[in-house]
Amino acid sequence: MSDVATHGIRKLVDYQIAQEAQRAIVELRRQGRVSDILWLLEHPPTITWGSSGGREHLLLPEETLRARGIRLVPSERGGDATFHEPGQLVGYLIVDLRGEGDRDMHVYLRAVEEGLIRALEQLGIRAERVEGRTGVWVPGAPPRKIAAMGVRAKGWITSHGFALNVQNKLEGFGFVVPCGIPDAGVTSIERELANLGRELGGQSAPPWDELETRLHAELSRALRRPLRVLRGEEGCNIPR
Repeated sequence: MSDVATHGIRKLVDYQIAQEAQRAIVELRRQGRVSDILWLLEHPPTITWGSSGGREHLLLPEETLRARGIRLVPSERGGDATFHEPGQLVGYLIVDLRGEGDRDMHVYLRAVEEGLIRALEQLGIRAERVEGRTGVWVPGAPPRKIAAMGVRAKGWITSHGFALNVQNKLEGFGFVVPCGIPDAGVTSIERELANLGRELGGQSAPPWDELETRLHAELSRALRRPLRVLRGEEGCNIPR
């Protein structure tokens, strides 16, 4: 399975290919043939919607979106409509929650949010949860979503995960009602650090590999387990 494009030197992975690969990795995890995994990657411009719906939250006709080069893909994850594009760091977590005391999706989701919040704190970005809304937000009026989340658990093996806005342009979020929430904004690490830079005299987004390292460390800590990292196409090429 190959990439469809590149973003700088980083390869982009087609969403449908990534979804198929996750199914295979979930089965490998179930059989104990791989350990818990954090797969970090980027997608080409793609709108997805979750198993509970969200297609109705497209704001442009589907043929118009396709003409703009945007793919439309139903997803097996939970959650509503969202937008993926280069510069957004997507993290898929294939984690075994079958152990005693682990079978609680609420606890799992809050742990993933905590890992993201801690990683953002290290960059000087204040982020938080919003009651009743899964994901990670930068406080304000309205609050701005910086990381969307949508997960799947089959037999207590998780897949899918989060999409953290880093350097993406964010314009594509104008094509959907993000996560089905009309009264909230979206933001990115680059945008928040630019705002901080104006206030504090110089802030910039960290190198991509440094951000991946921070996320790996904080998610491993929050989930209280080691996570094997896969990057880009590595998740498509894992031995079956």
